[in-house]
Amino acid sequence: MATAIVPAHNESSVIRRCLDSLISQESLDTIIVACNGCSDDTVAIVRSEYPSVICLDIDKPSKVNALNEAEKHINSWPVFYIDADIAISDGAVKCISDGMQENNLLLAAPEPVIDTSKSPWLVRRFYDAWLRLPYIRQGVIATCTFVISEEGRKRFGEFPDVIADDGYVRSHFYDHELGNIAGAQVFVSAPRTVKSLIKIKTRARLGNVELKARNLGYDKPEPDYGSILPSLLFSRHWLSAIVYIGFVAIFRGRAKQQFKNLDNYQWEVDHTSR
Repeated sequence: MATAIVPAHNESSVIRRCLDSLISQESLDTIIVACNGCSDDTVAIVRSEYPSVICLDIDKPSKVNALNEAEKHINSWPVFYIDADIAISDGAVKCISDGMQENNLLLAAPEPVIDTSKSPWLVRRFYDAWLRLPYIRQGVIATCTFVISEEGRKRFGEFPDVIADDGYVRSHFYDHELGNIAGAQVFVSAPRTVKSLIKIKTRARLGNVELKARNLGYDKPEPDYGSILPSLLFSRHWLSAIVYIGFVAIFRGRAKQQFKNLDNYQWEVDHTSR
């Protein structure tokens, strides 16, 4: 049996979709929604419509604090840490749990399925290239969810106050200890504007810069873009690759500037996909 933790900050517009995908999952013993700093009716929705779910109402608006509070209620493993604005496929919990055991994985995730049907052309081209990168398909990256075994959770203590909680977790595992599980999917809605894409991907880049600067996790090299991108540039996906490279330059530049004033950083959120 497994446990699912869903941190939620003002997620009333999407929380039902997430919980509906979890509530009937085989092998899922406990669902914990860690509402944090909510000023909408997220708490009311969870408590009235999903009585079997443990709903925490935490005053402090902090995702990592919400994770730490929710972990006090864990009673089964592995644990699925799931963002409130996504949904997972039927049977994903059992598929991932079994896959982790069969492949001796300590950290896992479902395969990402990005819905770009309502996104502009540039955003669609970015994700066309992004999803083709090997380390995205295999490395528990940007899936809005991660799954940790009981043994794997011993790698670190409480979640620290960082921007990239998923990056922090991933940095404690070597490549052979983690992987995406085939047959399990996570459904993610892509940003519907270029501006929103730049916001969330800059935040992801900034989170990785912060982790490296604070020397958190294992010292592992970044993906070798020099060997990965040429294969896309010299394929029928060359246009997507050019768009991707352009966006990455923007993400890196913005993250570099934001890191200089990290103490005053304002969390950038994509509201368009909700």
